[in-house]
Amino acid sequence: MITSWGDFPLTRFPSDPRDPLRAWDAADEYLLAHLAENGTDLSGTVAVVGDRWGALVTALTAAGAGDLVQISDSYLGRRATDDNLARAGAAPGAVRLLTTQDPPPERIDVLLVRVPKSLALLEDQLHRLAPAVHEGTVVVGAGMVKEVHTSTLTLFERILGPTRTSLAVKKARLIHTTPAAGEGRPANPWPLRYALPADAPAGLAGRTVVNQAGVFCADRLDIGTRFLLQHLPRGLGRSRVVDLGCGNGVVGLAVALAEPEAELVFTDESYQAVASAEENFRTHVGDARTAEFAVGDGLADVEPGSVDLVLNNPPFHSHQATTDRTARRMFAEARRALRPGGELWVVGNRHLGYHVTLRRIFGNSELVAGNPKFVVLRAVKR
Repeated sequence: MITSWGDFPLTRFPSDPRDPLRAWDAADEYLLAHLAENGTDLSGTVAVVGDRWGALVTALTAAGAGDLVQISDSYLGRRATDDNLARAGAAPGAVRLLTTQDPPPERIDVLLVRVPKSLALLEDQLHRLAPAVHEGTVVVGAGMVKEVHTSTLTLFERILGPTRTSLAVKKARLIHTTPAAGEGRPANPWPLRYALPADAPAGLAGRTVVNQAGVFCADRLDIGTRFLLQHLPRGLGRSRVVDLGCGNGVVGLAVALAEPEAELVFTDESYQAVASAEENFRTHVGDARTAEFAVGDGLADVEPGSVDLVLNNPPFHSHQATTDRTARRMFAEARRALRPGGELWVVGNRHLGYHVTLRRIFGNSELVAGNPKFVVLRAVKR
């Protein structure tokens, strides 16, 4: 990535030379060029929200930013940030890496926001950061044109102050907000609590669940998960079961309610997701029963051969890009973590062709259930 402060070789995490996706885009370039061209004072506390792979903070360390803080919901994004900072020669501790679950800085002098795919996550983060913003704070958002909608601008204006947009450059756009006094600011609606529908399967009907902002399908039970819940394996006994890419944890929760001896592991790369899953488990199962809750890179930290069953509803988007890369990695990690005879159960859109990928990785794939939109597939580690 070429900037006014130097050129930076950047990679996503995990790095894959076959992956054509870059670790930055035109919105990152536009934002950095704007800061340089306007001589923005970076000597105070600079908070960077939603920096996807660390491109922004990597460049800003070279720009001599003072108290530089990155706030991210993505474990993979944080790992990429660490790698990119090290590659750029940044001093250890040059950037404070905070998660969306950590207390934000008490005062922010420059607030830079990469617009996330989730409008809910943007809303929550602006609410959380608003008390730290003062009348002199420079607030600049950035996103590709397809990411910046009227609803996006409305959030900046309603929570922080008067907002305008820039002209588009390379299909990217900047958002400029002038902070206003905080009186009359609306309350943060997140986290959201709602009751699962009366016809929800697997013992979940009517139960109230919590979703932190940014978690997939934050205000309802998504139809893919519902279909998997209708076809969960039974009679698991003392099995070790992983809810991989757990989201708010309703799949693992259903297993815990139906299988009192099962050992549950909830894992996701989103801090918001794992926080939701843990609260839902504690609410409906209780503190007396143990379970593991891990924010991380899938099953990378799970001991090989230590798992009996993996349940997975894999994502097929990486920000705005459609890709099966994440699903492929999840399936491969599941095979490594499973004991011989252990099983991976996957739900996915029928058109994604996961049965082909599973056969490549496991050597087998069985259709458990299907409807016109979804399939539930089962693969066994031989």
